[in-house]
Amino acid sequence: MKIGIIGTGGVGGYFGAKLAAAGNDVQFLARGEHLKAIQSKGLQVKSIKKDVHIQPANASDKISDLSDCDLVIFACKAKQVRETAVQLSKTLKKEAWILPLQNGVLAADELAEFFDRKQILGGLCMIFSFIESPGVISHVGLNEPMIIFGELDQTKSERCKTVLHLFEKADIRCKQSEDIHASLWQKFILICLSGLGAIANEGYGLIRETPESRSLLVDVLTEVSQIAKAKSINLPKDIVEKSMAIVDSYPADSMSSLARDVLSGKSSEIDYQNGTVVRFGLELGIATPANKFVLGMVKLLEQKNCKA
Repeated sequence: MKIGIIGTGGVGGYFGAKLAAAGNDVQFLARGEHLKAIQSKGLQVKSIKKDVHIQPANASDKISDLSDCDLVIFACKAKQVRETAVQLSKTLKKEAWILPLQNGVLAADELAEFFDRKQILGGLCMIFSFIESPGVISHVGLNEPMIIFGELDQTKSERCKTVLHLFEKADIRCKQSEDIHASLWQKFILICLSGLGAIANEGYGLIRETPESRSLLVDVLTEVSQIAKAKSINLPKDIVEKSMAIVDSYPADSMSSLARDVLSGKSSEIDYQNGTVVRFGLELGIATPANKFVLGMVKLLEQKNCKA
């Protein structure tokens, strides 16, 4: 199977390297110094589980190189999905499958603006990883990275079996979800806490241990759960408590990709996280003050850090 990886960062670089190491024909899409390093030295993944080094690695910055792929994994930032889909839709073969792994709950709908919805799977991943240096991906944290996917219409399909086998053969922990929309929201509720790490310039440890900031974590989660209920998303009744239990299991110094982006002076995905909650709240008539606070403060930090 020929697989295209759009975005060879922490997510695409890690999972793409695992797929390539398993013998698949993987075409990586990257840019800048990262691309140059991959082309000259290969793609290296440092992981507490198992290091991987793909050399040579097929990498370019031309989206047309993905035109004959059987499966395209969108691993770019959520804010890049629509603009990338516009370009890819001009070249990708019609029978190709598309799997988005973005943070947030909008990627599949955005892709459906440019592709037949039947081509698209719902998907998400669980991983703490980042570009350590050009050509090098670092996976941190004790939890084993995981991909969860499923059909958007919640049916069981042969292609899901094929994708499941593909990931299992590549030693990628994976799960086929019977309700991918619920799975997406179960992750979404957690990533809406990401901005607090940027605001505090801290890992999850101190934030969850300080009573006042822990209360804010709970407020953010509660608002997202209220939005999900209003949108008929099938989440557990105790989703807030379960989500806090997960947060309590994170390494104390762990920090989200959004927080790292903001603190390093990059623009973030905040509009696709807390911004989405605020917009849904306005549409549904549900107050979201905690999420509105996180959105506003992260926007402020983006402006401040980008000017620095």
